[in-house]
Amino acid sequence: MTGDDRPTLPPVRLPSDAELARDALAAPLLARAVELTRWARAAGSSGAGIPVGAGGELLSQQLKEAAAHLGLTEDEEAPALAADAWNFAVDTGLLVVDEDADDDEAGGEAGAGASGAATGEETAPSSDEPVGVATPDEEFDGLTGGPGGSVPAPDEILELWRTGLDTVLADAATPSFEELLGGIEGAIGENGEIDPDAIDLDAMDWNPEEETEALDSALGNLYLLTATDPAVAAGSMVPLPVLAASMTVPDGMEEPTDEVLEEVSTAMMRLDEQFRMLEPTGLVAYQPVDEALTREAAEGEEVPGADDLSADGADLDEEDVTRYGMVRLTPLGLYGVRERMREAGLDVPAVGDLADAGADKLLAALPVYTEENARSEIESWFAARATAEGTDGAGGTTAAARELLAAARGTDEAAPVRRLACQQALSLAGPEAEPALREVLEDRQLGGLARVWLAERGAADVPQPDEEMVFWLTIDTIAAQVATAGEPDELRELVRDLVDQHAGFFDKAWRVEHPATGDVLETMGRVHPDKRVAKDARKAAFKARSR
Repeated sequence: MTGDDRPTLPPVRLPSDAELARDALAAPLLARAVELTRWARAAGSSGAGIPVGAGGELLSQQLKEAAAHLGLTEDEEAPALAADAWNFAVDTGLLVVDEDADDDEAGGEAGAGASGAATGEETAPSSDEPVGVATPDEEFDGLTGGPGGSVPAPDEILELWRTGLDTVLADAATPSFEELLGGIEGAIGENGEIDPDAIDLDAMDWNPEEETEALDSALGNLYLLTATDPAVAAGSMVPLPVLAASMTVPDGMEEPTDEVLEEVSTAMMRLDEQFRMLEPTGLVAYQPVDEALTREAAEGEEVPGADDLSADGADLDEEDVTRYGMVRLTPLGLYGVRERMREAGLDVPAVGDLADAGADKLLAALPVYTEENARSEIESWFAARATAEGTDGAGGTTAAARELLAAARGTDEAAPVRRLACQQALSLAGPEAEPALREVLEDRQLGGLARVWLAERGAADVPQPDEEMVFWLTIDTIAAQVATAGEPDELRELVRDLVDQHAGFFDKAWRVEHPATGDVLETMGRVHPDKRVAKDARKAAFKARSR
């Protein structure tokens, strides 16, 4: 997928790479992985490395030592947390595992030998038997305490973090073996052990691609909420039922069926497991589902309150929200999800991307920006031109205003929206822009917005617009508002005020030489509350299209 075929999402505001790299190093999983790499460097004798089991996993005694080194001995999850950190170090490449290392070297370090070696038999190593060694990668010596190493650059740290994140995301999208077998009759015996003869792989209800897509969908929805909702962008948490509903409730369904509510409940509990796994990476900030609800779901009971969920989660009170879990992407998580989307071929702009772009690209992009992000993007755009022109920036601002006005011209369908965006951008221009605005006072397409700009700043000698220009600007403005915001209540009020203030409005409006005149008049007829006026608007629309 390339070029214009790629989906475009609203822009997001990201910290600098240096700030993101600091966040990555502070994330619990990477911080522990770095610390265990330092520990492995110190614990391995003469650089021989740490003996490891299959897949680079720590042996049991070393796992206890690693947990103690991390200060996790008081935590009942200490072995699992230490193992996760060690595996993260291996997965990211902080540690290099050589499973072809000399058996004597690995065995001597661990104090254990291969039981089948004396008899010459080839036997599979036990789970606590060394099969190789792990050593710190010299590439990251500056991060992990190696001699003479330089500290990695921010982009290198972020690449390291993303590599580890990919493995955790893959793990989070994979159910445990016990979960997979739980639905197969006889697979797990009364003694709790797995019966290999009873396993039917075809009976496993698991589709890896669907699981991955579901998790990506959840993260994508969180990303979209962060990009479009100022409260979420500022740090507000998203209720987990709302996120689960956004993934499962069909568009347009106001009252979810019992079947859909059950899917929401199932998705919510699955997301709870996944976000618990992802939080240590720094991807999300997460408040887990209440443990009582988790136990009830694990025992096959219906999650209390699920029947009360609406499609958007609006029925949840404050206590329910706390019990059902809350989540948001961290700034580091926003960066991580954006990078994954970019790799998937999506167009995922960030605020500041357009600083060096032409005015045409800026005006085309602004309509999907939130107000705060639009302001930042416009300020960056003006600042780039002021810097290019000189230290005072006056000439740069004037030239930038001319560029914006030139890009706003046109009779194509998107032109009214460009002019609306041009007004938005020029509202942040300083007084240095005045010469550019005065140059277009007699321009039929731009003269109206130029007069508005000058009048708002109290400029002298601003000529009054003629009636034709007033009506043209009215049609242009309504066309832009309909294209960007649809037909909200504010438009209904605007239309009513226009008709009330101008006697014979429609007799004059249908004659306006604007490509959108017919469509605008039809819209006015649709939204005006007075049936007689609405009929007049429709008649005027017909006349405009019949010219």
